[in-house]
This record gives sequence, structure tokens and C-alpha cells, in this order.
Amino acid sequence: MRRRGGWRAGFGERFAHYEPALRQALTNRHVIWIHAVSVGEVNLCTQLILALEPRVPNVKIVVSCTTTTGMAELRRRLPTRVSKIYYPIDRRKFVRRALATTNPQAIILVEAEIWPNFLWRAADLDVPVFLANARLSDRSYPRYKKFAFLFRPLFRSFAGVGCQNEGDAERLRAVGCRPKAVRVVGNLKFDAAKLTERRALDVRGLLRQLGVPDDALILVAGSTHDGEEILLAEMVRRLREKFPKLFLVLVPRHFERCKDIGQNLQAHGVKFVFRSEIFGNTQLPPDGLECLLVNTTGELRFFYEPATVVFVGKSLTALGGQNPIEPGALGKAIVFGPNMQNFTDITRAFLQKQAAVQVKTPEELELAVGELLANAERRAALGKAALEVVAENLGAVERTVEMILPHLEIRGIFVQKK
Repeated sequence: MRRRGGWRAGFGERFAHYEPALRQALTNRHVIWIHAVSVGEVNLCTQLILALEPRVPNVKIVVSCTTTTGMAELRRRLPTRVSKIYYPIDRRKFVRRALATTNPQAIILVEAEIWPNFLWRAADLDVPVFLANARLSDRSYPRYKKFAFLFRPLFRSFAGVGCQNEGDAERLRAVGCRPKAVRVVGNLKFDAAKLTERRALDVRGLLRQLGVPDDALILVAGSTHDGEEILLAEMVRRLREKFPKLFLVLVPRHFERCKDIGQNLQAHGVKFVFRSEIFGNTQLPPDGLECLLVNTTGELRFFYEPATVVFVGKSLTALGGQNPIEPGALGKAIVFGPNMQNFTDITRAFLQKQAAVQVKTPEELELAVGELLANAERRAALGKAALEVVAENLGAVERTVEMILPHLEIRGIFVQKK
């Protein structure tokens, strides 16, 4: 928290000390508590709320998150009628106070990690808890099995578990989830990528302000991790010999790394500008600008829009990968590295439809990007296939809502028929 900054605002909420206005807003109301850890989960949470609110018009929704960046996104995306709080530290005293204040009729955890004290207290209060977009990664699955004596009762307590695929369903049943509670609903990330919101940033105008022409070729590297930024900057420098109008947009996964990234770029002689430096600044940077380094949050999807080619980060120099669905929903030509372990099924869907290009090495990445920059028809074909993949996988949000609603009716909450 100290490293990320901005932690003082709302700090007391982490110990379940809430403003009187929250208590007043929740008095005599049926409450549903939805937890979204950080920015990625907030996107899914927004979709869930849009689908859930019309079906339960008399319910008050409270959304929690763990990170300050997640809170910023909650405040940006959700209206004031939705209360936003920080998730309490998982100690009995704080959890008891948080649940006593909110008094929820149901709790929905969106891809959330499992916090024992919170779930034990919810079970004591007979509050149904749901897992939305649930999955167990190759890394976490063995841990849950190893400590089955602790986690099996927690998983057994879930009233409903919406899984992304049958493989995740099998794993969740294996660690203790009741078979009748587990339902394969698909991946909410596909629906979240189709979220229509007012364009909050004119990226084309911003690029023009930097002297980047409208006919420039734009390589957007989204959610990059350590080592990838310099690799990409040096690659673009070589590719600019063939494509002189090529411009690089770097959007690191963790914006607090940007200062170090900037120093590294500067040491390598890369001419770049920080995104934060061009707020209201009409002065153009020096000629020869090669790169925009985005050190702000919540804007990645807007930078994808003008992209000629998209590189999905954390896939070349780190393990896990990042989400390729957002650029896919915009019909972009996508390239990612060999490490997409956190998005195995999504990656498989894109590759089976020839909707993305996967490379193994930095050399293969440079070759693939160069070929795509030179071939507009190939880019268009990849983009069209990506749109088809997204369209074929929509509907998980509605299926998740349908999983939850019967439990709310049992608790006396009015549910609007569709």
C-alpha cells in the first residue's frame, strides 16, 4: 500500500470503521455485498451490477475492493447509489464489525481470494456467499489441496459457484465445493470486454498533440511487466528502419513501476514522454519521439482503440499472461508470448480460431510484429476472427445472475421477472 501510494484515504475502512453516511444508507435495506479485488475484477463487477440491479430493484448494493486503483475505478464506473468501501483486513474483530455494519443478505466474490475469517463469519450469520467467474490456477490448486483441512469447509459453504469451464468446475469440486452448487457459466471477461461506456479519453487527439500523425502505425503493449518495456522499445527502434511512422505505446500493468521504467528508457536513449505530463499541455515534445509511457490507470482500453498491433504483456519475460479479450473485442491484431498460463482457455480459443499470434522468443515477436505491420489484410483477418471469438463467448454475466437470484428469493428479496 505504501509503495502504491494514496493509501491514507479510506484507511480506516480496512479496519471496518465506516462513515456515518454509509450506515444511514444501509439502514432498513436489503443489502448485497460484491467484492472486486482490483481493477480487473472491477470491470467484471460493473457488468454484474448492470445485469443484477434491474432484477432486484429494492436492493442496496455495496461494492468493496482491496487496492486504491480498484477504488478509483469503482468511483469512476459506478453511480453514487452504489456504496463503495475497502475490504476489511481478515481479522475476526474487523470482519465482525464490517458484516455487522453492512448486514448483507448475500455476498458475491468476483474472482476473489479466499479469506477464512470473512467466510467463517458469513457462515455463522447464515449469509449465502457466491463465487463469480471462479477458477483455480495451476499455482493455487495444489495449495488448496495441500491445506484441505482448512479450505474444504470454506469451499463447502459456498451457496453458488459460477465457473469459467468444466476443468475449473472439476477442481473446485475436488477442493470441497458441493457439486450441486457448482455451475459452468463461462467467462465473465468476455462480457466485460463488450462494456459500452462513454469514451473518457480521446487517444487520437492526444497522439496528435504529441506529433504522431493519424496514419502512423501504433504498437500498443498492454499490461507489460519487468523486462518487456526495454525489449519492446529496442525492437521498435529496429522496426522503425522499415516503418518510420511506427510509434510505441507502453501501458505497464503496475503504474507505480513507471518511474523506474522511465529511467531505464532514458538510459537506453529512448525518446519518450509520460502520459501524465501531457494533461492540458499543448507544447509538443522534441522531434523524434518514439514512445508514450502511460503512467495513469483505467485507460488501457482507450489506448487499444487506435492500435495497429497489440502486444499482450506478462507473456514474454514473466509468467501468467494478461487478458487478450479487450483488444479482441475491438477487432485488433493480437500478439502474445508463450506464457499465458492464467488465460489458458481464452488463449486456446483465440489460437484455434486463428484470432491471435503466439510467439516463443523476442526474435519471433519482432518477426511477427514486422509481418503484421506490413500486411493490412492479415491484421484484418486476425481482428475479424477475434471479434468472432468474443461474440461466441458472451452471456456468462446473465447466467451468473440466474444462478444467484433463486437464493435471493428464498431470503425474501423481491426479484423482478425478466
